[in-house]
Amino acid sequence: MSQRTLQLSRYALAGAALLALAGCGDSDVQEVRQWMKQVDSSAVVAVTPISEPKTFIPFVYASNDEVDPFSANKLLAELARMDRKPGGGLKPDTGRRKEFLEGFPLDTVKMVGTMEKSKVIYALLQVDKSVYQVRPGQHVGQNFGLITSVTEDAVSVKEIVQDATGDWVERISKLELQESKESNK
Repeated sequence: MSQRTLQLSRYALAGAALLALAGCGDSDVQEVRQWMKQVDSSAVVAVTPISEPKTFIPFVYASNDEVDPFSANKLLAELARMDRKPGGGLKPDTGRRKEFLEGFPLDTVKMVGTMEKSKVIYALLQVDKSVYQVRPGQHVGQNFGLITSVTEDAVSVKEIVQDATGDWVERISKLELQESKESNK
């Protein structure tokens, strides 16, 4: 290759580079920027304003002769009023010494028989594997149960329990004789 061809090819290469750089010019970018300014200036913003907040007027509890409903004194006044109301006057004797069978719930106590000593009928009550003799006037169960009568087939117990309102009420329960499996053979 001659010197001249080499020089011509260099010029051709430089011209192609200049044409490529001319294509990357700023003319298209200028057009886009001009279009964005035009749209921005002609756009109308339609935002509805936020309404003013409602004013809150606090309630003032101004009744000085009434009890505040959120006060602890209201609860105390209601409890005092309930104490004055006659609830039948029935209350268990919590000051007396508990008997042994009062330590067991009544549903765990079974009547397994009766016996008579000195013309008094005793019931035989079983708790777990132990058997105890009881007569009318003794206590059984965890609800202040008093044995009112003993017959050959049942023991009547008067319990004192609290109802839903907190008043003491009487409840009558019966422990019936449990038939043994051996007597059926």
